[in-house]
Amino acid sequence: MVIKNKKVVVTGGAGFIGSHIVDALVEEGNHVIVIDNLSTGNIKNIEHHINTQRFEFINGSITNLTLLKEMFKGADYVFHEAAIASVPGSIADPLSNHETNVIGTLNVLLAARDTAVKKVIFASSAAVYGDSPVQPKKEDMIREPLSPYAVAKLASEYYCQVFTSLYGLKTVCLRYFNVYGPRQDPKSEYAAVIPKFIQLVKEGKSPLIFGDGEQTRDFVFVKDVVIANLLAAESVATGIFNIGTGKSITINELVKTIISLSKVHLQPVYTSAAAGDIRFSLASVSKAKTFGYLPKFNLEDGLSRMIANKNGGYLIE
Repeated sequence: MVIKNKKVVVTGGAGFIGSHIVDALVEEGNHVIVIDNLSTGNIKNIEHHINTQRFEFINGSITNLTLLKEMFKGADYVFHEAAIASVPGSIADPLSNHETNVIGTLNVLLAARDTAVKKVIFASSAAVYGDSPVQPKKEDMIREPLSPYAVAKLASEYYCQVFTSLYGLKTVCLRYFNVYGPRQDPKSEYAAVIPKFIQLVKEGKSPLIFGDGEQTRDFVFVKDVVIANLLAAESVATGIFNIGTGKSITINELVKTIISLSKVHLQPVYTSAAAGDIRFSLASVSKAKTFGYLPKFNLEDGLSRMIANKNGGYLIE
């Protein structure tokens, strides 16, 4: 199912995941508006679209409700990717996290309601599950957020559900597990483990593992996440859905795989576990399959694509 010839807004569209969504939408001839204040996004991620027809970039914030209402007029869909996506950052500065991730989301929903947007697709997070030992994570299990970031995502999910039930605004919340792929900046304060590991290995340096490395993650390639967003938008689906692969790997195994694919001889270095870090994470994706989601990329394929490019694939397809 493909979105064609629609007016679509992508908040955080200059970011890692958002820019990939933008690429897919532009390719199908949609009129795409990106709203991004570039606090964590990078204009290089979307510069190939600037000055092309049916594409607009607005340097602005989701905390500006007036701006959102103006930009959302006539839009069919809003893909809400804008966020301060950092657990450590939210622990250090919970107020900024709340202002962007909760109030910003509320602004998006208000603007969408008031301009009759057909559906909002919200980027949530598996962080809402916390550290429950129950595996795999299912959408109806108890949420136990361990950080202000996770609390903000959970609060935003509740706002989405309330706007659907009270105001009739269709919303979908996609709980991303560990997304990786091109355009993840290994030098960013918010960088995930995969681009950091790949960059260190390329530099001949040992990857740094927090804790004992036996924590597990469900890593999902960004192209699969894009497909999930497009399917969720065009389907009749509303509610909350996990977006992962249904397979997990330990951080130790991940590092071994990256080192092996890179054809180098290195050993990881260990340090103390990070605050707010989740021990085990594995998605049940059976619910997302109801709107057609089926991950296509296995981990080795995705890692090979990143390793083949300089800087771990940052800014490169």
